[in-house]
Amino acid sequence: MCQYAIEGTTINMKENQLDPIDVLILKELTLDARIPYIQLAKKLKVSNTLVHQRIKKMRASGILKKASIQLDAWKMGYETAAFTQIMLTDAKHHRKVEEELFKIPQIVECINIAGRYALIVKIVARNNRHLRDIIYEKIQPIEGVEGTNTTVSFETAFARNVPLILE
Repeated sequence: MCQYAIEGTTINMKENQLDPIDVLILKELTLDARIPYIQLAKKLKVSNTLVHQRIKKMRASGILKKASIQLDAWKMGYETAAFTQIMLTDAKHHRKVEEELFKIPQIVECINIAGRYALIVKIVARNNRHLRDIIYEKIQPIEGVEGTNTTVSFETAFARNVPLILE
């Protein structure tokens, strides 16, 4: 395990994972994923080639997944957001249920969890009636789904990326 000090913070990293330049590149990309590489190189005082190589390495390793645009659900007409826990009749249905849930475009996230419920999904809906229809007509009829428990979200106070400082 290697240790680096960046901006007064100690970072522990596995060998061949991230070095200080990688961390600085990631910090800049999390602020603006659309920053041109040449501008990023100038800002970090490194070569454009180095930035390209490091980003390519981080994509290949899976650290960088993809750059994307984040849409505002409310402004897109989705006035209701909810988290629905899903109980399965049997664990053997797990992957098939996930595949079916993926087909529902209003489900924007699906997470495997421990406990009585096997999955939790985040749903965006036009309104409460639309949410009800998604749950009753699309989720509950899926083979392997035993039941659901839904919590409506009033608003998202904040959402952020994973922290870059690994302690």
